[in-house]
Amino acid sequence: MVQFTDVFKSYENGTKALRGVSFTIHDGEFAFLVGPSGSGKTTIIKLLTGEIAPTDGKVLVNDYDLTNIRFGKMPYMRRTLGVVFQDFRLIEDKTVYENVAFAMRVIGASNKEIRRRVPYVLELVGLDTRTRRRPQELSGGEQQRVAIARALVNNPRLIIADEPTGNLDPARSLEIMLLLQKINELGTTVLVVTHEKELVDSFSKRVIAIDGGKIISDGMDGYYTYER
Repeated sequence: MVQFTDVFKSYENGTKALRGVSFTIHDGEFAFLVGPSGSGKTTIIKLLTGEIAPTDGKVLVNDYDLTNIRFGKMPYMRRTLGVVFQDFRLIEDKTVYENVAFAMRVIGASNKEIRRRVPYVLELVGLDTRTRRRPQELSGGEQQRVAIARALVNNPRLIIADEPTGNLDPARSLEIMLLLQKINELGTTVLVVTHEKELVDSFSKRVIAIDGGKIISDGMDGYYTYER
């Protein structure tokens, strides 16, 4: 579960990025986070991943209180998350299999666990016939599927997808969103941060809209509720 309670965030340069943000995402939910550039979306992601701490208020992520989490607990919290980025961030000299397996090696998974889990996840994302390819041999949509597999392989409770379709054409974008929906249906909580109106409108999901550092709508009533 994700819970923001009256969260404020100010940066050293004086920017007030968040101004009393409160929302809860329950286990198993699928939600979009939308808003214009500079609205506070990136700050929310950084708070969720523990990259920064709130100035005031409380942030809970998967039973971890990030308001005052001990440094030694941070790696364990991050293992409950899978993050997908717009620019894929794959290791160019590793194969598809090796890119996904690397995420398990980092947390000390055994070779037996890796041999069991990686093929399952690659089949789930439709890349079981591409295991020996390197990123440069794949399409943009396939590269993003590798990134999703890598985020999923350690069985996180929450997937955070930050503009996951920003570098893809509309057809590939829809495929990626359908894949994230499938992953959600299998039990993983999914939060998609995006600015693509057409994509959000294609799915009847919860939409959390932020503008000026404040939540200005939260529900099923559409993407552009924050436009005034």
